[in-house]
Amino acid sequence: MGAMTVSQQSVLNSCVKKTSNPNHRMLEMCEFAATKEATKGLTILSMIASTSPFIGLFGTVVSILEAFAGLGIQKNATLSVVAPAISEALVATAAGIFVAIFAYSFHLLLKRKAYELSTVIAMQIDMILSTKQE
Repeated sequence: MGAMTVSQQSVLNSCVKKTSNPNHRMLEMCEFAATKEATKGLTILSMIASTSPFIGLFGTVVSILEAFAGLGIQKNATLSVVAPAISEALVATAAGIFVAIFAYSFHLLLKRKAYELSTVIAMQIDMILSTKQE
């Protein structure tokens, strides 16, 4: 199996096609480009996962402030008046946590897939270069 018999599905296939004599530096640049493409969007997903609970908490604080402001106007503030307002305020926190769980889970999943891709490409580079030296 020589350097020109790289699988058609391989990320390195387009790099190997461009030259008859692939070298280590060129293949590393192809690996970098593939890794960059595979990790595109992970930073945004990470930011969503880390900030959404805080955004939800901010919504909760604002809603509770509004609830207390409304309660200050009323003379008889009982639990039946306070509880629905606080319950409504906590929905924002729950929504933020809900978004964070899915964003963080997908971030970890995609990060792992990008790592696996990088590992496979590194193994393919080693195979291409070792068969080239024989």
